[in-house]
Amino acid sequence: MACNQANKNSTESKDSTKVDSSTVKSEVAIKDKQKSEIFNQYVVLKDALVKSDSATAQKSAAQLQTSLATYKGCEPTAAVAGKISASKDLVSQRKDFTVLSADLIALLKGAEIEKGVIYVQHCPMANKGDGGDWLSTEKEIKNPYYGKEMLECGRVTEEIKAK
Repeated sequence: MACNQANKNSTESKDSTKVDSSTVKSEVAIKDKQKSEIFNQYVVLKDALVKSDSATAQKSAAQLQTSLATYKGCEPTAAVAGKISASKDLVSQRKDFTVLSADLIALLKGAEIEKGVIYVQHCPMANKGDGGDWLSTEKEIKNPYYGKEMLECGRVTEEIKAK
């Protein structure tokens, strides 16, 4: 895994259906400003893939690549963002997004969340049935792997919260 993080302290909680605020976005504040910037750029990329907008995905992946390249241990992840920014093909972008997401999930599990919740979400059908995870600021599923084809396919598998 890229974005090597020695400490893997996270607050895990399984998806509970008690919360009815599934459409409410969580405003996330991360203490480490560089991680915060990386997360915010990642969300822009994810949203572009949800909308099947490969041009915006390219632009946001290029910004993310720059931020990751300057974060110690994330250089290989920056290369993955570079592959997304270099491709106009949504299928290729989404395939690389799987690797990028796995790395950033590992990075952000060790982040000190000051406010809000980061939702780790999973689509079992992504990547020809191999599945794929992503991060979101909202509990409601908006699948970046299929866009409007299967917008709501997936589930929340974990919540990363303030301690």
